[in-house]
Amino acid sequence: MLLTCFLTFSQSQQLDSINTLDEVTLIEEFITKKAVGITESSSLGVADLEQFSPIDFAGGLNQISGLYVLSGALNTNRITIRGVGARTPFGTDKLRLYFNGIPVTNGTGVSTIEAYDFENMGRIEVVKGPKGTALGANLGGAIVLNTKPPQVGRTFLGNSFTFGSFNTLKNNLAFRHSEKNFNINFSYNHLQTDGFRQNNSFERDGFLLTSSVRLNDKGKLDFLINHIDYTAGIPSSLNETDFREDPRRAAANWLAARGFEDNRYTLAGISYGHRFNQKLRTTNSIFYTYLDHFEPRPFNILDEFTHGFGLRSVTEGKLFKGDFTFGGELYKDEYNWQTFINEFRDNDGNGSLQGERLSENKEFRSQLNLFGGYTFPIANRLQAQVGLNFNKTDYDFRDLFNSGEENTSAQRDFDPILLPSFGLVYEVGYGRFFANASRGFSNPGLEETLTPDGVINPTIEQEKGWSYELGSVLTLWNKKLNLGISLYQMDITDLLVAERIDEDLFIGRNAGETKHQGIELDASYTGKIAQNWSIIPRISYSYSNHTFVDFLDGDNDFSGNNLAGVPRHRINSGITIGNASGIVFNLTHQFVDEIPLTDANTLFSESFNVFNAQLRYRTKVLDKFHIGLNAGVNNLFNTNFAQSVLVNAVGFGGNQPRFFFPGNGINYFAGVQLQYRFRNSID
Repeated sequence: MLLTCFLTFSQSQQLDSINTLDEVTLIEEFITKKAVGITESSSLGVADLEQFSPIDFAGGLNQISGLYVLSGALNTNRITIRGVGARTPFGTDKLRLYFNGIPVTNGTGVSTIEAYDFENMGRIEVVKGPKGTALGANLGGAIVLNTKPPQVGRTFLGNSFTFGSFNTLKNNLAFRHSEKNFNINFSYNHLQTDGFRQNNSFERDGFLLTSSVRLNDKGKLDFLINHIDYTAGIPSSLNETDFREDPRRAAANWLAARGFEDNRYTLAGISYGHRFNQKLRTTNSIFYTYLDHFEPRPFNILDEFTHGFGLRSVTEGKLFKGDFTFGGELYKDEYNWQTFINEFRDNDGNGSLQGERLSENKEFRSQLNLFGGYTFPIANRLQAQVGLNFNKTDYDFRDLFNSGEENTSAQRDFDPILLPSFGLVYEVGYGRFFANASRGFSNPGLEETLTPDGVINPTIEQEKGWSYELGSVLTLWNKKLNLGISLYQMDITDLLVAERIDEDLFIGRNAGETKHQGIELDASYTGKIAQNWSIIPRISYSYSNHTFVDFLDGDNDFSGNNLAGVPRHRINSGITIGNASGIVFNLTHQFVDEIPLTDANTLFSESFNVFNAQLRYRTKVLDKFHIGLNAGVNNLFNTNFAQSVLVNAVGFGGNQPRFFFPGNGINYFAGVQLQYRFRNSID
């Protein structure tokens, strides 16, 4: 199987050349790289994402080597890059998320990838590690989501409808119009499913509005509103016995409480771009975010809302023989949360029932990033880049429930931190070779800043580390073979450890040092198997040797152990066969090695292989009317596998620890895409 997989090479080189809808090619060429200067990044385009079900965004992202999405459910996702973030109990942190150039990571570093419909994406760009000076310099790196832009001179109305197993329905309705000085894009999406497991239903509605207005030859305004409203059941994790015997069941306590989360999220932003001349331009954005979250859980009921606002400014230009970039981000949010007793045990089997208030809190969070970089030639084919990021983070915690000596209000102002980076690129006729060194950081999350008594820990520190990388990106054999390889090492100190001391209580501490070493391989080959038939095999391989260098946990010395939550080997491969008439067949495969579940490395998840298949057909049926059909099967061999795991799980009340989030069993989907193109200036 591995020999077969090795013939199936990597991302971003999919069927652009044989798609009958030329929109795909134009979109991917139009969206420019967002990583500044010679900073290396990986990207996925429309054709890459289309290899998977419109609901399976985790499968799409996992094509990128070094990045791993652990997905417990549609609303429970954790993204790790080069092992950073693997120890986070829930959610994604330690990286920076951008949506159309606007930073959407909250004040404690948490990013919510499930707030966006991936059918709206035109390009996803990933910077691995802290080398993205202008993108936050987080240890995990940055993910930049870019929506599909309208094409100048085109107007069309399209609808994509998908149905499948578990009573799944998804619809995305989109309208795009573009003129020389104005464009608008509106899409509405709806998704509902009963889910694979008990208490696993999910229903989401949302809309996205983007628009651009060119004011004159030098200035342009961009507008953005993204809103979602979803309700999702929470089946939670399973112990090993339940995972093996009946992966469709929910955790007993979450099922009894009928635990769920109800979210309403809004992002609004305005950007103004101004080009002074051919050598100088600037883009300035202001934005506002709002999150209203309600979550009944077996141990309590959480009711929270967050207001956030910020600005980002980037100026780019030419100086002497090089290119410079400088700017900054300011993000402030106000997080309000209350907890209540959950009296579901006294509710006659009707699920959660809100009781007395247990706590009421507010936290003001502020993060400032200033950055600058300069790219300049050293020799004919050799370029260098220097960069510097400055970060200042402050937390102001208010206890609104307790008074007197029991009040736990406190502030935590982290010391300013400087994060330099340096990179080299050597261009050759068939590609480039690169090297970089950079310093990064990660802020502690909310729980990690508190002691068991709920008081801010004044000694907690940010994680810090240096990353070193060597690699190459090559195009060989008459541009048919694309090959990329990276070797990296990341040394992280003041490692943040989230320790679970109760069902609903985690605390954080700085517990040592880790070393992240790895190799990443991405490759794809474009060839022909017959007249008008193309074949594109690809592979992405990640080798992760991530270990604790110095880690003392009480009386336990875990130094030298593998970092929990990270598989040693991962392979994501696929083969795409297409015909110029519009027929496309995809077969994709994912292999994940066993994962250490505890810091002691005494328990491991089992390795697994999962295969998916999909057939698509697109054609023009009338002068301006296009239709697409697709059908697919996920998890072809009905493998029972853990799509996500919980690190260092603890069993309470004599129960087994619950480590495993089961992946979906074999399931099916099918869809139809309709598009009507109105008469316009380029017909």
